[in-house]
Amino acid sequence: MTPLAQLIPAKDLEPLILLPGMMCDARLFAPQIALFSGVRAVHCAPIGQADNMADIARDVLANAPPYFALAGLSMGGIVAMEIVRQAPERVRRLCLMDTNHRAETAERQALREPQIDAVRGGQLYSVMRDEMKPNYLVDSDRKPAILDTCMDMAEALGAGIFENQSRALQKRRDQTDTLKSFTGQTLVLCGRHDLLCPVSRHEEMRALLPNAALAVIENAGHLPTLEQPDATNGFMTHWLNN
Repeated sequence: MTPLAQLIPAKDLEPLILLPGMMCDARLFAPQIALFSGVRAVHCAPIGQADNMADIARDVLANAPPYFALAGLSMGGIVAMEIVRQAPERVRRLCLMDTNHRAETAERQALREPQIDAVRGGQLYSVMRDEMKPNYLVDSDRKPAILDTCMDMAEALGAGIFENQSRALQKRRDQTDTLKSFTGQTLVLCGRHDLLCPVSRHEEMRALLPNAALAVIENAGHLPTLEQPDATNGFMTHWLNN
């Protein structure tokens, strides 16, 4: 558990904006919201109302305070990088979790088309289940409950959000230059066993950023916020308070 003294807010504490992964909502960050909302404003922003990263980022910025700490996981991290590209002066500190700064490959773009067609045909549940089961989580006692939560989130968001987010991911830009130019304090965090966004990709991002630390969460895959919440919260607490 995080010592209480570490949670005492400093003067001018930034609000924290959380950006969830694809087909996820605030439940992805339930342990972080429970911890941090007692000492700072915490907002989980939706990221599925447009089919391109630029508009998604603009929507988050339009509803955000003048400055903030920003944390995103997976697709949320990709949106976070676009926010930094558009408005770096508003982002006081940045946390990129289990994400990817590179543009999507042509092969991965092509793989999304049959998924989109299947979801349009009413197969959202099976598409999400088949994508998630082999790729998202390490084996643990928590895995069945986390998978159930993920499926509940996906079904609540629905097919339209799935297509919007898939298109936005297909068309996303490379954010190498964005990371090179961002000087705010940054935490790059990932699960040791993330198959979608491996540790090596996070090492690349850490090397690009002028002021970054890397945290690798043991016994976690693509969703360390839920798989290993205490470890994730500990690293995020240090990032927010230093």
